[in-house]
Amino acid sequence: MSRRHLIFACDGETLCASIDQAEKPVGMLIVSGGNETRAGAFNGQARLAAILAARGYPVFRFDRRGVGDSTGANRSFLDSGNDISMALTAFRDAEPGVERIVAFGNCDAASALMLGRGLGCDALVLANPWTFEDNENANEAAPPASAIRARYRQKLTNPREVLRLLSGGVSITKLAAGLARALRPASPPTSLANEMLAGLKTFEGPVRVLIAANDRTGQAFAATCPQVAAETCPGAGHAFAEPDANMWLVSHLVDCLDEQARQLDMG
Repeated sequence: MSRRHLIFACDGETLCASIDQAEKPVGMLIVSGGNETRAGAFNGQARLAAILAARGYPVFRFDRRGVGDSTGANRSFLDSGNDISMALTAFRDAEPGVERIVAFGNCDAASALMLGRGLGCDALVLANPWTFEDNENANEAAPPASAIRARYRQKLTNPREVLRLLSGGVSITKLAAGLARALRPASPPTSLANEMLAGLKTFEGPVRVLIAANDRTGQAFAATCPQVAAETCPGAGHAFAEPDANMWLVSHLVDCLDEQARQLDMG
């Protein structure tokens, strides 16, 4: 296993990438979310690439235009389709022995993959897809009613929390407001969410959706797109940085890569 750095072209700009080389014919393309560089939050994507490569799977990461070491203007995830497609081509050129590629994206990287109908990848792992129309709405939005109900169920099964309620340690006003929010009907999907669902519907490969239980972005996706089957990681934050959550994420990614390898072996 070794890591090397390379560059590739996209619409007249130069994109920078890193590849963790390994021997298996199935690889993973990691698509960064937000304005994260290819190292990821808390250097998590670099560590993740090393873990997967140690399992025998090559991993390709890149900075889209205008982010990190790459040139050009940062036009957000909505215009990142060409970046992802060219990264996929660069991955195949750098590792000609790779026959199948699984793409992993968290947050708006997952959204970009959905909007692009997989962009030529063979399988998708989508974590906490971003469905908010803009950042302002996301910052102001309260947790969805389903998440609030789950939180109250958890509290009511905790003897310590019940004692706080009975002893007056809980604000009745705040409790009433929370219960009112918990009873609200689910919000309809945003236009962005509808476009994402339409793109996902046309993707023919396997898809695995992962939700971090404590992440508002993931909660919003689960609430507004209940028709999409998803696995939820208890106690996980947005980047799955917690030790148990990170192990959970790795196990799902390895499982998806293993499945693609088994299919190749079966011919």
